[in-house]
Amino acid sequence: MVLKWHKIAEDISELNISPTGLTEIEIAGKKICIAVYNNTLHACAAKCPHASGVMAQGHIDAVGNIICPLHRYKFALQNGRNVSGEGYFLKTHPIEVKKEGVFIGIIQNSLF
Repeated sequence: MVLKWHKIAEDISELNISPTGLTEIEIAGKKICIAVYNNTLHACAAKCPHASGVMAQGHIDAVGNIICPLHRYKFALQNGRNVSGEGYFLKTHPIEVKKEGVFIGIIQNSLF
């Protein structure tokens, strides 16, 4: 597994985060959901592993879980763990904010 870092913005303000704290970007041919919770950026798969709901159309609950808009499955933003008990896992990606910009790490040859 090789992690490749991609610059996605010069600054967080360029990401056009919606009032729900979510947006979707495309980088390296992959759609990624970007979330902001408690002033921290998170990145995860753009689609829910259950029924392919668009995660950027969901919302973030009071404790920092991203909730799929289709069936309300909940996933921890930090690690993608399904916290509502259905047993699914949402792929997450490392994301860093540096003085040079905002970067996301994508595993090469990853399917998600």
